[in-house]
Amino acid sequence: MIRLKSSEDIARIRAAGRIVAEVLAALRERARPGVETIELDRIARAMIEKAGAVPSFLGYGRPPYPASICTSIDDQVVHGIPGRTRLHEGSLLSVDVGACLDGFHADAARTFAIGAVAPDAAQLMRVTEECFWKAFAAAIPDNRIGDLSSAVQRHAESFGYGVVRQLTGHGVGYALHEDPDVPNFGTAGRGLRIRPGLVIAVEPMINAGTADVEILEDGWTIVTRDRALSSHYEHTIAVTEDGPVVLTAE
Repeated sequence: MIRLKSSEDIARIRAAGRIVAEVLAALRERARPGVETIELDRIARAMIEKAGAVPSFLGYGRPPYPASICTSIDDQVVHGIPGRTRLHEGSLLSVDVGACLDGFHADAARTFAIGAVAPDAAQLMRVTEECFWKAFAAAIPDNRIGDLSSAVQRHAESFGYGVVRQLTGHGVGYALHEDPDVPNFGTAGRGLRIRPGLVIAVEPMINAGTADVEILEDGWTIVTRDRALSSHYEHTIAVTEDGPVVLTAE
């Protein structure tokens, strides 16, 4: 069931989104060679709780997710679990953060370059972000979800990249994951018609190689099957009468 949000709801999601954005900005500065990913998790949890919120991811799902953020390195697409792994020069680190404030969730992700990265890795990051903004531009009243999906797919595939199909964006707000699904592939003019009050997390997950992924034995970490690099870029957005707005901006 699609649950459209009131202007008051959207304001409360934006408040949670501001926390998410501040955490991502702090982690971008701390994500350096030699840093353990568990340290990034500690920083994020402390910031979220200091702001009066709770980490949306902690304890989520089955098996319960054991950390406050996701830290996915290189060929890890999403849901990498923070631990004693140290970041290395030239790696890509995708960080996914969710916060719940006063019962409302917001969700966003970025891929960070750890030190200097190869040109092909930098291009993958850039194109993944561009995919998001192309979908964002299509998130206007009376368009359809397929317009967002096809915008991501067309742009990513024009560079020869694989667009992950097993994972999608999603509605967000009253819960971390709500209807509708927001795939990163599809056909323009198809799918749910977009209405004002729709709040969704749009999150291109783009692979340098094929679209195929698999899950590791920890039950959470999803990696590219060919072990090629992957990049992730996400914002929570709201559709208004005047068009889309980002709710997870600093």
